Amino acid sequence: MADTSTVVPSESLLSELDEANRSLETAPPGTIIAWAHERFAPDLVLACSFQDIVLVDLAVAVDPGIEVIFLDTGAHFPETLEFVDRVSARYGLNLTVTHPGPEAAAVPCGTDGCCQVRKVAPLRRAVAGRAAWLTALKRVDAPTRAAAPIVSYDEAFGLVKINPMATWTDDDIDSYVTDHDLPVHPLIEKGYLSIGCAPTTRPVAPGEDPRAGRWSGTGKVECGLHG
Repeated sequence: MADTSTVVPSESLLSELDEANRSLETAPPGTIIAWAHERFAPDLVLACSFQDIVLVDLAVAVDPGIEVIFLDTGAHFPETLEFVDRVSARYGLNLTVTHPGPEAAAVPCGTDGCCQVRKVAPLRRAVAGRAAWLTALKRVDAPTRAAAPIVSYDEAFGLVKINPMATWTDDDIDSYVTDHDLPVHPLIEKGYLSIGCAPTTRPVAPGEDPRAGRWSGTGKVECGLHG
């Protein structure tokens, strides 16, 4: 087992992560993933929403057997679930699909607290005892993510968090998808530029902020996984 972190990280771990964050700031995602794999495997997992699969493509190039976690909230678009199956078959993914517990029945998607029971709690169970997780978070995604580090300690989940594509733009993602001939989520061409659960996601108009289609009209920006 890798040297795992705890809910209260040691000063030496925090110092190591701070140094890694600085040294990897300008590194390409593949280099960052390779560092994470060397440092934390086999206790390294990847959480993926399957809006795009760039991080999956990069990660399986480093470790074809890396565990990929998909949070099935019970409210995804059918197209998302079909895309997950398609991508899993393409790569032969070591895929873990989480599901909300019975308490979710009292918290329909879109109501207060739904993301806690449908996303946050299942992810917390899935990563329990792990050392680190990879995410596809980018600084351009939202103002709340503008200062996202490459490497940090995630106090909410009690493990190291690595964002290999933090410095990438949406154009970087599009270029990678095109250059590597990756499959594209079928809702993208229908104007869904930020894809979450069906009851809380709408297509966006040309020129509109991509995340304007998430929780439209509520003022909500994050689901709780990243703040």
